[in-house]
Amino acid sequence: MKIIITGSTGTVGSELVREAVADNDIEEVILLARKPSEIKHPKIREIIHKNFLDYSGLENIFMETDACLWCLGISQTKVSKDDYFIITYDYAVAAAKAMLAANPAITFLFLSGQGADSTEKSRVRFAKVKGQTENALRAMNFRKLIIFRPGGINPVSKSKNVSINKKFEFLFIQLMKVIVPWAVVNTDVLAKAMLKSIKQDNGQIILSHKMIRQL
Repeated sequence: MKIIITGSTGTVGSELVREAVADNDIEEVILLARKPSEIKHPKIREIIHKNFLDYSGLENIFMETDACLWCLGISQTKVSKDDYFIITYDYAVAAAKAMLAANPAITFLFLSGQGADSTEKSRVRFAKVKGQTENALRAMNFRKLIIFRPGGINPVSKSKNVSINKKFEFLFIQLMKVIVPWAVVNTDVLAKAMLKSIKQDNGQIILSHKMIRQL
């Protein structure tokens, strides 16, 4: 099985790469990213890609790929309203359209989040835009579309470069693990669930935090 991972330098994406290279069912891990990953492995092929609104020239890559696991994203607190929409919605939708056009059999997994609003009426930017993106993807003719909505995410592997904001987020997650442990999922568990889901014949499915933990 050949897979594409985006957001491979992020908290979830980097853990997904680690789990993917350890998975015997995964033959090749293609990282579509702006910068090289810290993780090196014979299974990994890195494609440095700068424009996530234009995928011209990548058609052959998409044709030979079984699944794309879309982990590219950013916190709504780190960018403007317009940039958040571009990164969350435009990037994912543009990629999905390009991949589907090149390979109608490709599986697309979108990492969304708990609280995503399918009605698109939420006043919370994260909830509304994630919901809009989910709906746009669901309107496409994917044979297999998987949407993950995890709640609190606890990183089990620490990055070399951690910002102050990331440290505060980590401390908050540790507090959640003590008070409401069922509301938190470790990144390795999340990554394994994502890989397991692309191997199953699900059609179109949205997986809640509870379903992710069960999977």
